[in-house]
Amino acid sequence: MKKTILSTACVFGLLAVVFGAFGAHGLKNLVGTEAVTTFETGVRYQMYHAFFLFVLGLMPENILFKKSIYISTLIGVVLFSFSIYLLSLNDVVDYDFRSIGFLTPIGGVFLIAGWGLLGYSILRSNTGKKQYGVE
Repeated sequence: MKKTILSTACVFGLLAVVFGAFGAHGLKNLVGTEAVTTFETGVRYQMYHAFFLFVLGLMPENILFKKSIYISTLIGVVLFSFSIYLLSLNDVVDYDFRSIGFLTPIGGVFLIAGWGLLGYSILRSNTGKKQYGVE
């Protein structure tokens, strides 16, 4: 599980840098300022959660719900950030991506769930109590 989580963190981080560069240099010539700002929000949240997964991967294996936290975060990033990327490109493609706009808040709920599960796991875990100073 550790290798999977850390590998996903690296892929998300790598893609966030690539997409961030595209947003800063290529996208601004294709769409308006508001779309670029929206795109950057997707990049920012993707990078935050790449770091989140990196930390999760380094946590003890016996942390409660580790796999659920990983899956929730993975789904959240894909639904949240990637739907934002597509919505930002709406003006330059023939397909109307507003039809998938409902995926963004669903992704946000998955991201919130990942953070909530991690917090709960740390508070409930004996390892968390000792290792993280949570009494």
